[in-house]
Amino acid sequence: MQYTNLGRTGLKVSRLCLGTMNFGPQTTEEDSHAIMDKGLELGYNFFDTADVYGWKKGEGITEQIIGRWFAQGGGRREKVVLATKVYNDMGDWPNETRLSALHIRRACDASLKRLQTDYIDLYQMHHVWREAPWDEIWQAMDLLVQQGKVLYVGSSNFAGWHIAQANEAAKRRNTLGLVSEQSIYHLLRRNIETDVLPACEAYGLGVIPWSPLGGGLLGGVLEKAEKGRRASEGMQKEIEKYRPKIEAWEGLCKELGENPADVALAWMLQDKRITGPIIGPRTIEQVEGSLRALDIKLDDETNKKINEIFPGHKTAPEDYAW
Repeated sequence: MQYTNLGRTGLKVSRLCLGTMNFGPQTTEEDSHAIMDKGLELGYNFFDTADVYGWKKGEGITEQIIGRWFAQGGGRREKVVLATKVYNDMGDWPNETRLSALHIRRACDASLKRLQTDYIDLYQMHHVWREAPWDEIWQAMDLLVQQGKVLYVGSSNFAGWHIAQANEAAKRRNTLGLVSEQSIYHLLRRNIETDVLPACEAYGLGVIPWSPLGGGLLGGVLEKAEKGRRASEGMQKEIEKYRPKIEAWEGLCKELGENPADVALAWMLQDKRITGPIIGPRTIEQVEGSLRALDIKLDDETNKKINEIFPGHKTAPEDYAW
């Protein structure tokens, strides 16, 4: 495993982040625990979850699974840089959602209880909420930091200008502000290159891409299309939408003699602005296999071919102006 700093902080995290969204809905608790054990064995120290994962309102099923894993001891909690999120509906009452100071406080306490820990390493806003002023949000987050319940604060699904707003507001309060942004980013969806990546670079945020394989489209989907969820109607529509690109992509990866998923991750990891993409394993084999991406080095010619298949974006405003 390789490690890097999370943005401008001194916190060291693995270059691959272990995503837990499948724990509960698709992966049993027993298998989830085995995957996390294997992750630690392989050097993963960065785990990402959210209070809403598990998809049963208010229950935080995935956090509970992780909490029971921590409770087994053996240094599990101490070895993990734990990231979770706040924003989504955790109940039916008005203040059981979004980013009011009240909900942030209650949601954090609920996550700590489910996770069976007394602190969260990285507490991420799962989405921007335009109704709450930044001073309210930072007052709540800063209090959690002062209480020792949260160490760092991050964002997810923010635009570049939201990142600027948030960190300028934090600067006025003389606090650390955002240290990371978790965005959707993959070869088929590169629009964060226009403003989110430049904003993160300017403010010293680590970037944690989610869905780095495009929901499976970049993971050798044509060979897997006859099996499992790859055979679903929705996935088949996506495959047909992007078929020429996917065919060219899988052909290039075959020339390289590498698994498409590993090449997609390697392409992302070569960007110094990227902290570590989130992989969402459903099996131990997927946890082990992803490590190959750390060893793949793409030369200029290969990168040129990739960009021809999946054109990227220039930094704004050059992307849409002269």
